[in-house]
Amino acid sequence: MKQSLSIILPCHNESTSLSVVLEKLTYLYPDAELIVVDDASDDNSADIAETTGAKVIRHPYNMGNGAAIKSGARAASGDILVFMDADGQHHPEDISRLLAEIDAGYDMAIGARSAQTQASFARKLANGFYNKLASWVVGQKIADLTSGFRAVRASKFKAFLYLLPNTFSYPTTITMAFFRAGYSLKYVPIHAGQRQGKSHIKLFNDGVRFLLIIFKIGTLYAPLKLFGPISLLNFLMGLFYYAYTYFTDGRFTNMGALLFTTALLIFLIGLVSEQITSLLYSEKMH
Repeated sequence: MKQSLSIILPCHNESTSLSVVLEKLTYLYPDAELIVVDDASDDNSADIAETTGAKVIRHPYNMGNGAAIKSGARAASGDILVFMDADGQHHPEDISRLLAEIDAGYDMAIGARSAQTQASFARKLANGFYNKLASWVVGQKIADLTSGFRAVRASKFKAFLYLLPNTFSYPTTITMAFFRAGYSLKYVPIHAGQRQGKSHIKLFNDGVRFLLIIFKIGTLYAPLKLFGPISLLNFLMGLFYYAYTYFTDGRFTNMGALLFTTALLIFLIGLVSEQITSLLYSEKMH
């Protein structure tokens, strides 16, 4: 049975590229449901989308990229959801490659950008670090943790909407949620084009948010993999400090006790987080 398709484009001031992207999508997928989520644009992006026949959802104020994704997913009626940027970076011609992996049985297919197509050296460095960290946590190679170009089975994606943040870190959250739930993912190499217009990512503000991704990776998939090494480090510091004070002063100091106590508390936090995470996903799987 042929599955219906919804293509969702979060949009904020993308009037320079939106019409071209929508024209290509309409030509390639005339039967698909096109949804443009206008996140309180200052330009005429929403009007452009309406003239092409796309379904337009307007946010009353700027709520964030992740919020636009959630609004689009809630409004979508398709069995398969495709998420892509409206700024021209993602090529509509690559959608067929993602859908082919869904047809092959994968639950989510993600467009993995090559290092040469990253927007800047700083972003390339950060994404490389996130990819390696996430790969270590899940025990599988993750080619592009933060890519927003993906196709996914609607029923499984919508089950995790409550987890998704309203910011640009939504791809990380949904990727780790799928891994934790035991769903299958496939990365498809793509070439991301040069975006039209100005980037909406603020280097400092979103850089701080992206640092929180490190903790989100651990807490969404395997908390003890994150808290365990930190606890062990504190324990070893306490052990070495105790050995030092014992041989120099012949006593056990308050600092040594503090390090041992901190190690125990961090481990217990990780253990409780692990149990909470297990309960969270067990409820969603039933």
